[in-house]
Amino acid sequence: MESQRQKKIAGIIQKDIADILQRAAKDGGLSGILISVTKVSVTADLSIAKVYLSIFPNTDSEELLEGIKSNEPLIKHELAQRTRHQLRRIPELQFFIDDSLDYIENIDKSLKSGKNPIENRDLLDKRKKL
Repeated sequence: MESQRQKKIAGIIQKDIADILQRAAKDGGLSGILISVTKVSVTADLSIAKVYLSIFPNTDSEELLEGIKSNEPLIKHELAQRTRHQLRRIPELQFFIDDSLDYIENIDKSLKSGKNPIENRDLLDKRKKL
């Protein structure tokens, strides 16, 4: 269970990273791509922040994720500049793709097709836990 401090830091990081990534996508000429930060979880010692991203359209999401991971030091530096009065140390950032919207879409398709995914669980792909 997350402490109040972890939740507060996660909220600050989520808001600032979303702004950083949107501005970088806009400045980089990636028009028509929406990058949103769906969740941030911070470890108890505040050393690691797991950042879950939702990228729309998701055709190039893996390629964009690799680009974001390669620019992690620059993102961390920009985050440090924005939060210098709130945080002493910036946690290490780890980026992941949030596939929950795709999973929900697959459930909707299965339900509309007439086949029951509750009775036959093989109709849906296995989902990674966040």
